[in-house]
Amino acid sequence: MENELIEQRKKKLYEIRDIGLNPFPNDFKPLHQAANILSSYSRFSEEDLKNLNDEFAISGRVVAIRDFGKSSFLHVMDRTGKVQAYIRKDVAGDENFKFFKDYIDIGDFVGIKGDLFKTKTGELTLSVKELKLITKSLRPLPEKWHGLRDVEIRYRQRYLDLISNPEIKDIFLKRSRIIKLIRRFLDEREFIEVETPILHAVAGGAAARPFKTHHNSLDMELFLRIAPELYLKRLVVGGIERVYEIGRMFRNEGISTQHNPEFTMLEFYQAYATYEELMDLTEEMISSVTETILGVHEFKYGDIVINVKRPWKRINILESLGHKFGDEIFQNDEKLFERADSFGISHKRIRGKAILEIFEHSIVPEIIHPTFVYGFPLDVSPLARKNDRIPEIADRFELYIAGREVANAFSELNDPIDQNERFKKQLELKAKGEEEVHEMDEDYIMALEHGMPPTAGAGIGVDRLVMFLTNSPSIREVIFFPHLKPE
Repeated sequence: MENELIEQRKKKLYEIRDIGLNPFPNDFKPLHQAANILSSYSRFSEEDLKNLNDEFAISGRVVAIRDFGKSSFLHVMDRTGKVQAYIRKDVAGDENFKFFKDYIDIGDFVGIKGDLFKTKTGELTLSVKELKLITKSLRPLPEKWHGLRDVEIRYRQRYLDLISNPEIKDIFLKRSRIIKLIRRFLDEREFIEVETPILHAVAGGAAARPFKTHHNSLDMELFLRIAPELYLKRLVVGGIERVYEIGRMFRNEGISTQHNPEFTMLEFYQAYATYEELMDLTEEMISSVTETILGVHEFKYGDIVINVKRPWKRINILESLGHKFGDEIFQNDEKLFERADSFGISHKRIRGKAILEIFEHSIVPEIIHPTFVYGFPLDVSPLARKNDRIPEIADRFELYIAGREVANAFSELNDPIDQNERFKKQLELKAKGEEEVHEMDEDYIMALEHGMPPTAGAGIGVDRLVMFLTNSPSIREVIFFPHLKPE
């Protein structure tokens, strides 16, 4: 059936060309937009509309046609919304009307000029005086395209999703606003936005598996970046004391409602700051963005209500685990590993990894409102500064909302000798089969040897933040083109 409809539309296209018209012109200029027309003139009376001297010109996709023989109603949708138009022979003229009846289908783009009036039901409508085909669509919209719900079609053919579901377009418009607000927030605090390489000679800056590629001319293996961290900190060494980047990251890992192989992350670094100060900055930024986007501090996400009103809760990992399981869990490694085994955790007999994994399995799911988590073991924080009071702990925090990690931050390790030793320990773990550890980046060590001021940095998952602020259950809802298995 669809093939027949496509052939019918192709036949119309050839006929349009045969009568000397271009079915894909680029010479119609819209002077008005649907939303502006509706907001400016909906309250006008019929008499007021008749007294208008303006001629209106709009363009957009035809999304509905109601044919009454000698006249037709159609809805035209542009980037701002949709407006109703009415065409009949005695107003549009024989030529315009015949062209509309013979060649215009739902899905086509048209340009319309005419006057405004109101129907008997009071709907503001454009009376068509001129009609021009701008783009002939060859494929019909899916059956029952209004409110398209097939998830596979929605994700694979996002353009149909955007046409069919206005609320999806709203999500992406909101996403754009969120990113603009983040930029404005950092720019106002004298952070400099930069771009760092996406192709890395050494994969580093996060515990993740990279995508590999090969550069033919240089004959060398390269990696799509898993994080921009090490390059941004090189810029701090170079004197750019407040720096940030918003960009795509790539991790060769699983796909789920929370993970996509490529995703958007914000990373920012501030010289002469501590991780505690970045807690305050992160809290201020996210609560400010939330209030601007939603107008409130409290909002619903799925079945729960999240409150981002400041101040946010702060909890210590070891203290939280001690309260839940008793301090004896930490008495010796065997007790710790036994507890980890009970959760089915692959800890590789690494103490810090076991502690962190137990915390993520037992405490994190209970977190609803924004909560800063600190007290991370040093052996799972290879780029973070040691705590001055407890050397086994890193000056690091993560932000969790509704059981999901949204941010990871720490006071940066700027001791090149310590950093070099930690990289070596990571290589030992890699040799034991730990695939997500850092590689040795000798150039980064060299940069630290030139001196990096005390610095704190944070990474925030933009997609997850957008999920919360748009009440989206899956990361696929907030990424235009998520990765899917081949059909």
